[in-house]
Amino acid sequence: VQLQASGGGLVQAGGSLRLSCAASGSIFSVDVMGWYRQAPGRQRELVASITSGGTITYASSVKGRFIISRDNAKNSVYLQMNSLKPEDTGVYYCRELRSATIFWGQGTQVTVSS
Repeated sequence: VQLQASGGGLVQAGGSLRLSCAASGSIFSVDVMGWYRQAPGRQRELVASITSGGTITYASSVKGRFIISRDNAKNSVYLQMNSLKPEDTGVYYCRELRSATIFWGQGTQVTVSS
């Protein structure tokens, strides 16, 4: 399984970005698709996840600003990021949990300027 993340970039505080993650295989039965981020000097942390049944989890820091969604027909998961803050800066990674195996994408850089 390969995961290709895209959509990162430089944006001013208050702006929006939409990240996309395309999987090389079907995600219909994937247990959990998620987005994680890692800021410089910090550990990688969960941003948002969505299960095969549609259950969604958000980090408290992004709740109300970010929206995760998945399109099984396109084997893709998305992260709509609104009202971005400088503390949202980091490398965003797509992650897939499939049959107890974890797959990571290559990461896409998000930089929010103040």
